[in-house]
Amino acid sequence: MISDFHFLGKQNATFQKSRAKLLLFFFILLSLLKNIFMIDNKLDILSKQKNYINHCNNIPIAERIELLKRLRNLISNKESEIKQALFVDLHKSHSEAYMTEIGMVLSEISYCLKHLKSWAKIRRKPSSILLFPSKAFVYPQAKGNILIISPWNYPFQLSLLPLVGAIAAGNTVILSPSSQSIETNKLLQELINSNFDKKQIYCTDGNKELIAQILKQGVNHLFFTGSYKTAQYLHKLCSENLIPSTFELGGKSPLIVDKDANLEICAKRVCLGKFINCGQTCIAPDYLFVHKEVKEEYLELLKKYIKEFFGENPLQSENYGRLINQRQFARLQQLLSQGKILFGGKSNETEKYISPTLIEPNNLTTSLMQEEIFGPILPVLEFEDIENVITFINQRPRPLALYYFGKKNTNIIKTTTSGGACINDAIMHIIPHNLQFGGIGQSGMGAYHGKKSFDTFSHYKSVLKTNKNFEFNIKYPPYSLFKQRLVKFFLR
Repeated sequence: MISDFHFLGKQNATFQKSRAKLLLFFFILLSLLKNIFMIDNKLDILSKQKNYINHCNNIPIAERIELLKRLRNLISNKESEIKQALFVDLHKSHSEAYMTEIGMVLSEISYCLKHLKSWAKIRRKPSSILLFPSKAFVYPQAKGNILIISPWNYPFQLSLLPLVGAIAAGNTVILSPSSQSIETNKLLQELINSNFDKKQIYCTDGNKELIAQILKQGVNHLFFTGSYKTAQYLHKLCSENLIPSTFELGGKSPLIVDKDANLEICAKRVCLGKFINCGQTCIAPDYLFVHKEVKEEYLELLKKYIKEFFGENPLQSENYGRLINQRQFARLQQLLSQGKILFGGKSNETEKYISPTLIEPNNLTTSLMQEEIFGPILPVLEFEDIENVITFINQRPRPLALYYFGKKNTNIIKTTTSGGACINDAIMHIIPHNLQFGGIGQSGMGAYHGKKSFDTFSHYKSVLKTNKNFEFNIKYPPYSLFKQRLVKFFLR
């Protein structure tokens, strides 16, 4: 009897295991089907955008202006919610959130609204005397359907700045913010999808599979901000489908402090440029070259301003951010072990916190000096001869930015190559609308901001209009000696 119950118990356990496996299988299958359905649904939105832009060619200028004004009003009305989302994701203070994210987008919208009609005008161009009488024109037109993939470090700004340019140029847009900035991602989807027609602008939480499908189905331009590794993957997909692309990446941006620099002001500006957003800024200084004669004085000033900005314990400061996730924390912890800590170096895994840190690298071959840091860690090197610094920079991949503090050696801008640069400041070259922003080589491809954003998302169509009655016969054979001499005269 007991053995029978034992047998039945085994049967029941086996049944329960089989049932559990079956349920797990159906759950996985359901998830896959759901994912496929969601991808198909979002691809359907892309098809609707394609049909819309193919029908109208450009979003009319008056409608573009209305879309930009609506976006501006929505941002202003949702300011507190945006600040809260950025605080949850990155522990950004409300002041920092406005200064580095919300305000920059609002300023870009205002600038575009002011100049849009002028940018969109048909331009008359000189023609050739060989085509007399003729007129030449350039027509700015929308490229069509734009895919924007944005990162997590400035999730609001770096999503909407390119969106503003794409709208201004008359395109339809699919926006795909990073899933790592969870709260800002949710907010952007609600902001966009609840207030704009999906056939014009749509925001998705698109995964890798969805992005691949969108690119295979075809868009007219990809705008990507993120890592070099991801850019390689996307560039391959784009090249297979001949999709023009803009890549805003990163790299190791050098900071040079010469012996004749104003050390006080330099320390203050560098402290802001390096440690704002907890160092998670693509153009933040990634390593410091400081002249041997002023090294100790300058490092003391850096420490002074770190304490002044964030207090004795930055963990308690409302003005000091946090790392985006535990993976980034673990990566940066590894970097801290690759040098001698000169200042800071404190961490808290639970809080995703690493204090502002100055570090002397063990050598130049470690990850600390080979990879983009993207965190609040500043390697410190010294120099005596500026020419050695220039050689060091030029032997490495071209950086997104370069910063020089000093009076005499501003020629360093001419003898090095970088996406952008500042003399006696750090990261502030992103502010002026008339300065385009972009990288070179491994730090990026293409540029945007202000008028350059309009250009990036526009196709400039050349049109020649000739007189239907008058004919200039020197272009037709037979080519007499006289015709040859005329052609040579006009084309030299």
